[in-house]
Amino acid sequence: MQLDLSVLETVAPDVLDVLQQRFLILRNIYWMQPVGRRLLAEKIGLTERVLRSQTDILRNLQLLHISKSGMILTKAGVNSVQNLEKMMDVLQGFHLMENKLKGYFGIRKVTIVAGDSDVQKKILEEFGSVVTQILDDLLPDGENIIATMGGTTMSVVAANLSKLETKMRHNIFVPARGGIGEAISVQANSVSEKMAQHAGGKHHTLYVPEHVRQETYELLIEEPAIQEVLQLVKQANCVIHSIGLALHMAARRKMTEEEIIKIKQFGAVAESFGYFFNKEGMVVYKLPRIGLKLSQLETIPVILAVASGKSKAQAIHAYMKNAPKKTWFITDEAAACEILKMIG
Repeated sequence: MQLDLSVLETVAPDVLDVLQQRFLILRNIYWMQPVGRRLLAEKIGLTERVLRSQTDILRNLQLLHISKSGMILTKAGVNSVQNLEKMMDVLQGFHLMENKLKGYFGIRKVTIVAGDSDVQKKILEEFGSVVTQILDDLLPDGENIIATMGGTTMSVVAANLSKLETKMRHNIFVPARGGIGEAISVQANSVSEKMAQHAGGKHHTLYVPEHVRQETYELLIEEPAIQEVLQLVKQANCVIHSIGLALHMAARRKMTEEEIIKIKQFGAVAESFGYFFNKEGMVVYKLPRIGLKLSQLETIPVILAVASGKSKAQAIHAYMKNAPKKTWFITDEAAACEILKMIG
């Protein structure tokens, strides 16, 4: 693919310019549909005249439909966007960025999706298909136990997974931690249930608070129902998790004012698995928690970390310094570019 594109760029560079422009138009319509020409022109930095010319061509090619409510992609248009993704990744140098990040963090692999999820929320939906493809490649036949964390990103990923269950492969989804007290839709219980529904398989629930006092923690983990799920979590051969901004996660987990003051003083910028990290990647605070611990990741063969958006770049950089070497990191273009700027 790279050789073909380099030859094409030499012989007919204008063809690549047109291809990139039309892909940009189609991709942004896909994210924003239905969308009017004026708004789309402002978004992608084209004049309305140029945009009108290109969208007329794309409409004649039956890739989009234009109505009073705005432009939307046809089925052929959606397929074109999806089929062009890999080719455009090469053109935009994503493979080079992925390799740089993989080498810097010393992890298994990095996958970058075009765009900025801080601005284009639909990118989070695309992570669902990326995660599905990776799991389909990595999960072995037999019984798999997949532990998942909660959070907004995980909830959207779960809703966009596709079937992973086969005659030879059976999956059990379990919450990697407790989470009562959070919004129901982003609790690890809800995420694992949603993953089971979309990917196929069974799921188990862990209806206990994640953040409890030590004496309460010691009593709860003795409960048989809790022990059963915790044993499954310990046997997990796959973990899917995200990375959060420290102060946002502290508020979501209803930490006390005293605890929040502490993590501010310690310079915490990231959180994952109940651990708070400063910008150098050092653990500066740890919550007593029920569920999977950071130290347990070393024994798990398949680890997917999903986090994106320019706003999360520093948090991602901090956590990934601690990521197990088996981690497959999925992010977006904006976060990747920002991290590469940080590391020079």
